[in-house]
Parts: sequence; structure tokens; C-alpha cells
Amino acid sequence: MGIENNNCENLIFTYGTLKRGFSNHVLQDLMRTGDAVFKGTYTTVEKYPLVCGPYRVPFLLNMPGSGHRVSGELYAVSARGLARVDELEGTSRGHYKRLPIKLIPAEADKENYNKEDEVLTCAAEAYYACKSYEKEMLCQKKR
Repeated sequence: MGIENNNCENLIFTYGTLKRGFSNHVLQDLMRTGDAVFKGTYTTVEKYPLVCGPYRVPFLLNMPGSGHRVSGELYAVSARGLARVDELEGTSRGHYKRLPIKLIPAEADKENYNKEDEVLTCAAEAYYACKSYEKEMLCQKKR
């Protein structure tokens, strides 16, 4: 799984090509250097639209309450690892923005989960599509 590193304090939720077995799984390299630790499979508390953007790349839209609960992987990453993932995701170029997201463990009862339930939730960050992409991709999804 990689080297456990106490400097891995940033929790990142991945839902697309950053997951294991996909093309942008840079986290695998970061796990080898101790800059990332796999924490488990999680699901969003809120429903979000997950759309396919240009080049068949998934984008999470920051529109809580619509769409579906999204399943993905949670990683703890170091500051150095976070900078590398931010660069890959194009946060400085306006492709994605990293914002908070609430998660529940995947094994929790998603169908009957209620926000008021006493299920352990996890506050992390996810990469959302920038506002300039949201309307365009949502319209394409509805076509």
C-alpha cells in the first residue's frame, strides 16, 4: 500500500480517472514515495451530477442535491502530493477546483442513510468542474 506518512494530512476524494486502474492514477506513484495513503472506498453524503466532459473525462458538478451519490476512493496526501494532484487536475488553469465534500464509508447503508444519522462522516476535498464548465456540461448531459 505504500509507506505510511504522518505528513499525509489532506484528504482527497477521487471519483474518476484518479482512481486505481485508471489513466491518471498518479496517486499510485505518490503512495510509493509516501506522499499518499489509500484510506478506503467512500460515497458522497449528498447527491451530485457526475458528467462526462471533453475527451470522456468525468467532471463532478458542484450542484448538491441533484444527480446521484458518487462512489470513489479516499486518499490522505502530503502537501507535496496535493500540489502534484492539483497540477494534474489543472486547478491553476481553471479546469477543476478543489472544494470540501462530505463522505460516508461505502459499506454504510446508502439507501437508508439520512444526513441526521449517526454514521461516521468524513470531511474531505474533491475536484469539481469549474463554474465555466458547469452549465455547458449539464446542458450536454440533458441532450
